[in-house]
Amino acid sequence: MTEQQTCEMPGSNPPSDEIKKILETYRTVAIVGLSNKPDRDSYKVGKYLQENGYKIIPVNPGVSEILGEKSYPDLSSIPEQVDIVDIFRAVDAIPGIVDEAISIKAKVVWMQLGLAHNESAKKATDAGLKAVQSKCMKVEHMKLSAC
Repeated sequence: MTEQQTCEMPGSNPPSDEIKKILETYRTVAIVGLSNKPDRDSYKVGKYLQENGYKIIPVNPGVSEILGEKSYPDLSSIPEQVDIVDIFRAVDAIPGIVDEAISIKAKVVWMQLGLAHNESAKKATDAGLKAVQSKCMKVEHMKLSAC
């Protein structure tokens, strides 16, 4: 692995109450790397979010539709406002995705469980976005539902 591909430990994350506010406030989620295969974690998370009132927007250039939603090749191709960019891609893809998230004026960059890139998280927060690293949106939402 190159240094860019090595997963880091998250340097910081928003506190639990801020994560709760993110999940309650923002409802449109672009899922970068959403798979059309039901056994994949990205598919399971996308389906869960969809079933719990979120509008999901698949970002996968190899597929035209996932979970009944049109799939886009990249964030810049999405014709509507995106609140959260949920990343299911290799660590070395994160900097480019964060740059795109900033350019489309997303509100949050969310790196799924096992993904962290501190430099990109800092870049996002410096640009006014919230950045969540190495946390699963489904798991975090389920914690809220259990309360």
